[in-house]
Amino acid sequence: MNILVIDPGSTSTKIGIFLEDKLFKENIKHERSELDTFKTIYDQLEYRFSIIKQIIQDKYDHITFDGIIGRGGLIHPVEGGIYEVNQKMLDDLKKGVNGQHASNLGGVLAKIFAETYNCKAFIADPVVVDEMMPVAKYSGLKGIERKSIFHALNHKATARKVAKKIGKNYEDVNFIVAHLGGGISIGIHSKGKVIDVNNALDGDGPFSPERAGGLPVIGIKEYLHDNNLTIEELSKVVSKKAGLMSYLGKVDMIEIEKDIENGDNYTREVVQAMCYQITKEICSLAAATYGKLDGIILTGGLAHSNYLVKLITERVSFLGKIFVEPGENEIESLLMSAQLALENKIEIKQYMEQ
Repeated sequence: MNILVIDPGSTSTKIGIFLEDKLFKENIKHERSELDTFKTIYDQLEYRFSIIKQIIQDKYDHITFDGIIGRGGLIHPVEGGIYEVNQKMLDDLKKGVNGQHASNLGGVLAKIFAETYNCKAFIADPVVVDEMMPVAKYSGLKGIERKSIFHALNHKATARKVAKKIGKNYEDVNFIVAHLGGGISIGIHSKGKVIDVNNALDGDGPFSPERAGGLPVIGIKEYLHDNNLTIEELSKVVSKKAGLMSYLGKVDMIEIEKDIENGDNYTREVVQAMCYQITKEICSLAAATYGKLDGIILTGGLAHSNYLVKLITERVSFLGKIFVEPGENEIESLLMSAQLALENKIEIKQYMEQ
């Protein structure tokens, strides 16, 4: 079967075209100055659609698709799985009911192309997948609840991949999965559900290359005062200019590792601190399954770094076997979900009124 995969990012649109059992990938880069001409994320819809359409016409003319799948956006919280794009979802993606992000265009673009090719449109495992057990949602202050916002797509796909490797079903295993990228999300997968995970977007868990993770409340108050910032301005800092960027002024691990090799002890300590926070998060999640684990999975772009993997492994290997699966693999993950749905091997869920 032929499948089109659409993955809109903040400065790129990645597409995958699966034809005759072969996957062809295209990575379309967008200049920030060009995107800045659009007032909202949704205003970029026609621009991105036209580029994708042109590539299909130029390189893959006269083909048809059996299904289209887009990256899931910031809709209302849902359980993991694959969802057919319906009108309620389109409305919520357009409004940005849980925030504005380029991934909100994934389901909308999928629907437009599905109408063109007379097939179904899907999304799978959006970042708002919420399967947290009730006790994990308590924050310590009534009125504030811990949220599940994480790299659900890569988490789920990689956990399924590793489960298959060890001869088990995803629904029968307990894994701790650490997605290590610009943001870091670490979740405990138990019997097919992510029952606890840090909010990787806006303030929870370990710090990452670009994000602050959890911060001391009093420290936030003082930081706002000393830097004369509004809450809105602070939210941009903690999600885009914190972590390694804040301490080192850079996020490229190749450059950072070179600095460490050249004897930069401060850089070494900052990276060690990030890895220490990652390992603390991993170890704390073992309590969710009473220490019963089938393994720990390190994935995401930073899992390509042998230096980081070694620092993390040294502290957590006592918990169980470590599986290293580098990369985000979003196109492949979406493709796998679409294949399972079109082959009737997985339930196709409906996004409902909240």
